[in-house]
Amino acid sequence: MSSSNTDNRLSVVSNEFVQPRTQNDLLKAGHYHGSKLNAVIFCEGNFTKTDGKTANGLIRFSPKFRILSVIDSEKAGLDSGYALDRENNGIPIYASLIEAILKADEKPEYFIFGIAPSNGVLSLSDRRVIIEAIKFGMNIVNGLHEYLNDDPEFFAMSQQYGVVILDVRKPRQQSKLQNFSGIINQVDCPRIAVLGTDCAIGKRTTATILVNALRETGLNVVLVATGQTGVMQGSPYSLVVDSIPAQFCPGELEAVICRAYETEKPDVIVIEGQGALSHPAFCTSAMIIRGSAANAVILQHAPRRKYRVDFEQMPMPSLASEIELIEHFAHTNVIGICINHEGMHDSEVEEYIYHYSKEFHLPVTDSLTHSNEFLLHMVFKAFPQLEKPIPPPQ
Repeated sequence: MSSSNTDNRLSVVSNEFVQPRTQNDLLKAGHYHGSKLNAVIFCEGNFTKTDGKTANGLIRFSPKFRILSVIDSEKAGLDSGYALDRENNGIPIYASLIEAILKADEKPEYFIFGIAPSNGVLSLSDRRVIIEAIKFGMNIVNGLHEYLNDDPEFFAMSQQYGVVILDVRKPRQQSKLQNFSGIINQVDCPRIAVLGTDCAIGKRTTATILVNALRETGLNVVLVATGQTGVMQGSPYSLVVDSIPAQFCPGELEAVICRAYETEKPDVIVIEGQGALSHPAFCTSAMIIRGSAANAVILQHAPRRKYRVDFEQMPMPSLASEIELIEHFAHTNVIGICINHEGMHDSEVEEYIYHYSKEFHLPVTDSLTHSNEFLLHMVFKAFPQLEKPIPPPQ
């Protein structure tokens, strides 16, 4: 394919996304008020847990929303940052929506449903609190597979109270979805996928920390988010891969990456992974690998996790088996390992870092507790052309 034809095809792909198509696109593209939107996060009984990963992610990183509080009666009275990472952030946890509203300095504009249950649907108690939020005039941000705009009760109430419901997972019309074309291979900057050995294991967190660290070195970096939390965080280059029909999933991801490449001219693109390639219940990792044609992979693993989240009959895979599977399937290299330290003391983390580095001859780190330099080392070792020389002292 000639370079001129490549440019034309990339332009066609990027132009498909120029105008926002839905309310969700407005959220991703930042076409609201320009400043952060006030929000409370509902995460009853799940904050800091795996099913609370949406709330956890927004507490750690939320450029789109200014989070006023978290709702979880089991952890009410705690600082959310301390509960999550043992570091205060000034965002309180309250027992109920009414308490969160009464104690807020200003009226919350948005109610974010911050739980990601494995069945992807609302319980009766969840429905009641969302109805309560609508009656208080709050817009609803919903990341579930259950689309609230398709629910007659929720839709009628949103019209009655003049609020917006954002179904983040809802894809665009199937007639507009794109098949994979192979144009991704004309994107000539490194594409690094952050994959894992299970769901809710820290892939998005590591990807976000990596992107920020690379940007601090002066590189132009794009993060492509592939789940509902990344969309809520405001990533302009994002989609929710598990809501797209499998036939179109690689093509839709390819289109987003090509749009990012054409628009931003980045030095490197980081792609958030989902699930695990070895996970028998999900196929999203395979779609992400195909759609991104990743040049390299950073692998996230929880050494103390014995069974896959929500699948107690499924033992966790070994790191060695996941690395072998990824490298064989994707024809790429795992360039580093990141540890999820759940259930571990600091000394255990250090032991696993030492053990894995010796066993796999790869850089290993814990992105939440260790210096970003270790993540940067993974990337610069694999792609030395990205490392900018340190200017001599004046």
